Amino acid sequence: MFYRNILLTFLKSRSSLRTYNDVFTIFGNYRSVIPLSTTRLALKDEKVKVIFNLVDGRKLEAEGKVGDSLLDVVVNNDLDIEGYGACEGTVTCSTCHVVLKKEDYDRLPEEAADEERDMLDLAYGLTDTSRLGCQVILTKELDGLEVQVPESVNDARS
Repeated sequence: MFYRNILLTFLKSRSSLRTYNDVFTIFGNYRSVIPLSTTRLALKDEKVKVIFNLVDGRKLEAEGKVGDSLLDVVVNNDLDIEGYGACEGTVTCSTCHVVLKKEDYDRLPEEAADEERDMLDLAYGLTDTSRLGCQVILTKELDGLEVQVPESVNDARS
């Protein structure tokens, strides 16, 4: 409120002063001040089932939205996978390393980028079908995806 009053005081004489959701702007097109988001939006509210197979024999079943990453599924469903996703998806560790079945690996819409491959080189239990969960984006075609979580995680940041 304080800044609003200051702005009104200094700009009273401007006829081009506009408001949008109580935000003052001198732009004619108020849509130009709508905040932009850099996060990936879920494409739809369609749910995708994912199964995380842990070394101790537990199977953790969860759902994620189309457009979520496997890391999002773990975090949003509060799954108990120790150390998983320590860097929060910034591709600076390999703690979200998962191993996929060959047929599931081949169904992924995108190949691993160079940064991901560099982090995977530091992961324990690396296989030809390894990926970082933070980089695997769910599509409707991946419904029922089953991934193996390796026995140990390696945090490449330490």
